[in-house]
Amino acid sequence: MTSGTGRDTRIIGSLRRVDDAKGAVTVEDVYDTDIDDLWSAVTEPDRLAHWIATIEGEPRLGGTVRTTFFASGYEGPGRIDICDAPRRLLVTFQPGTPDETVVEANLTPAGDGRTRLIVEERGFPLPEIAGHGGGWQLHAEDLAAYLGGHEPGKWPERWVELKPVYQALADDVS
Repeated sequence: MTSGTGRDTRIIGSLRRVDDAKGAVTVEDVYDTDIDDLWSAVTEPDRLAHWIATIEGEPRLGGTVRTTFFASGYEGPGRIDICDAPRRLLVTFQPGTPDETVVEANLTPAGDGRTRLIVEERGFPLPEIAGHGGGWQLHAEDLAAYLGGHEPGKWPERWVELKPVYQALADDVS
């Protein structure tokens, strides 16, 4: 089933409480590509620039990068803490600040040349996790579009569709 925007209507994200003030967003999907291609799409700056963000700096283990996300306009530093190709990536954004979050991506083969990607970002203030949940689902959908040779979707319209669903999930976590 798809929505009026031509996107899948399923919800691929979940929200959870990390502590009294912080929460986490997790999205999980299976992509029609092998693990090496998906790893490349989620780690190489020239490929990231097609679907999520621009990356400048040193994209290597221990390196620092400056990321600018297209949809949200977020711009800030990130430190690559784990880079276990092609299975696991862990990046700390805004390291050492009160706004620090950690993004962890795990890739596993899903059979028939497909790959499962689970992305979790933890450290968001609880009142903000609904918006970030919808945002991460949109990033996952844009990745699927890119891998399929399509342009990313229309963010404002799709975010409005997802907002009440993720708000209900956030209300259950709070």
